[in-house]
Amino acid sequence: MIDEPMDEREDALDEEAAREMEGVPTHLRGAGDSLEEETPDQALDEALASLRGDLETAKQDVLYAKAETQNVRRRMEKDVQDARSYAATGFARDILSVADNLGRALDSIPADLRGDDKLKGFVAGIEATQRELEKVFNQNGITRIAAKGMPLDPNQHQAMLEIPTAEAEPGTVVQEMQAGYMIKDRLLRPAMVGVAKKPE
Repeated sequence: MIDEPMDEREDALDEEAAREMEGVPTHLRGAGDSLEEETPDQALDEALASLRGDLETAKQDVLYAKAETQNVRRRMEKDVQDARSYAATGFARDILSVADNLGRALDSIPADLRGDDKLKGFVAGIEATQRELEKVFNQNGITRIAAKGMPLDPNQHQAMLEIPTAEAEPGTVVQEMQAGYMIKDRLLRPAMVGVAKKPE
């Protein structure tokens, strides 16, 4: 038997190797003669590592989604609570003018007329109405802001003018032109005030 030429033998081996590689996934085939072929255990380890990485990423995504859902739920609960607590804000702001007018009506009655038998019932009715309004304000968390004699607080007082006086420290409220009110912990209306300054 005559030996086959070397080139023909190499071609036959290449064809045989190609037939054996058929059906083997491309990612499992070696890149060339210099690389060792990957064993099934190595391929399984790599696939397992990839799946573990995907699982870890999915866990992180679920944790972030849960945290975001909790934050949204807390914000919604706070919004609902605020809506309940401050639902009457617009109405309360409108009704403050009624309280102002009742106060002005009482202040405008001279002291000598308050004792008059004809006006006693009228004055008592206005005072009772004012007390009832204050009671309703308190029930709804509406409170009057302390002003006169207090240091000026820009969060609660609106300075309308400066009054030169030596009887109070500069920056102290010495006159209240319009009462201010809070609704729970929020400003409903600032008190309009006159503030002491050093006399010239």
